[in-house]
Amino acid sequence: MAEYGELVTRQRTFFHTGQTKEMGFRTRALNKLQDAIGKHEKDLLAALRKDLNKSEAEAYSSEIRIVLEEIRFTLENISSWMAPKQVDTPSFLGDATSVIYPEPYGVALIISPWNYPFQLAVAPLVGAMAAGNCAVLKPSEFTPETSHMLAKLVREDFPEEYIAVVEGEVEASTALLKEKFDTIFFTGSTPVGKVVMEAAAKHLTPVTLELGGKSPCIVHGDADLESAAKRIARGKFLNAGQTCVAPDYLLIQREVKDAFLAELKAAIHALYGEDITRNPDFPRIVSEKHFNRLSAFLSDGELVSGGRTDASRLFIEPTILDSVTWEDPVMRDEIFGPILPVLVYDDLTEALDKITSRPKPLALYVFSENTEVQDRILGSVSFGGGCVNETLAHLTSPFLPFGGVGESGMGSYHGQGSFDTFSHKKSILKRKA
Repeated sequence: MAEYGELVTRQRTFFHTGQTKEMGFRTRALNKLQDAIGKHEKDLLAALRKDLNKSEAEAYSSEIRIVLEEIRFTLENISSWMAPKQVDTPSFLGDATSVIYPEPYGVALIISPWNYPFQLAVAPLVGAMAAGNCAVLKPSEFTPETSHMLAKLVREDFPEEYIAVVEGEVEASTALLKEKFDTIFFTGSTPVGKVVMEAAAKHLTPVTLELGGKSPCIVHGDADLESAAKRIARGKFLNAGQTCVAPDYLLIQREVKDAFLAELKAAIHALYGEDITRNPDFPRIVSEKHFNRLSAFLSDGELVSGGRTDASRLFIEPTILDSVTWEDPVMRDEIFGPILPVLVYDDLTEALDKITSRPKPLALYVFSENTEVQDRILGSVSFGGGCVNETLAHLTSPFLPFGGVGESGMGSYHGQGSFDTFSHKKSILKRKA
């Protein structure tokens, strides 16, 4: 569409004024963003409730607080990230000095998904702004209330030639991808990530792809079963399982399976109540299409816990499926819902062979008290990131770059990782006259 081309042109013109490169401009913009989030917090929480039935507590902790922490951390460190870095120079170059200058790409396109519609739009935006870019955001059409609030927040506090939000259906994303941006940041599914990368290739635009995959969760025989059950239940069923780094399937040593499943059922009831269908705060599935896709998995394996659904409110109960095989439909693609298949292994080599024969996952979780077991798993499997004796927490740390590998993505962000993702490192060698 012509208006998108005009928007990109206006942003590129504004970028070339040099204002966004000034540290004072960047810090003022980040402070303004921080204030705007505080001003609109109640409206954002209400929008997230309407879109996904997220409770205020869950919406704040998993969406707003993470972004505010990202802004705070960035403001504390931006001066050192921006500063040119002098590095060593080979002796054969004599008295020359070598310096690396981080510079913004220019105009960034950020396409965000529906599962964490505020956090996954604004967290990368923080990095784009900190690095000195202009940005166009395309939030998901599946969460229209949150997308609308995000557009309102940005429109009230930032000129469109600096930061703009484009709402609309998939046609809007397609039209934006035809424009020449200087960098593209996409969060979503692997199939759509391929479409984004193909579009970017036509302009040789660098891309960051935050995708997904089937993230395994290994419970070894020596794990603390009660602690593991609580942490796996919390990580798997947060946002009704609609989390890119949620444990996708459970691989458990056969000898502790029954004891662990008993602990897991108790942990689910402790989190959501004995009758989860009456819990008003359990998030809903985002759409009828996704609800139907997930409901079809409920016939795989043996139902151990959960399984109740309500199509009228897009509700699926936290569900455990035992006796699942690697060939079952639930094991073919990322689940992205509150269904946890359970597979067993007798020997760790057997489990690792199964994992490494599949596409590289975005996350991996291992529960074991044995450091040799931990190290063996971490050293044997290529994956984006993960936790030992915990789930999900790695993505909340600004000190840990977050991203995938292979089919689960490329590039990373959070903390300095976000600044680096939206920056080009310009290498300069200097000599005296």
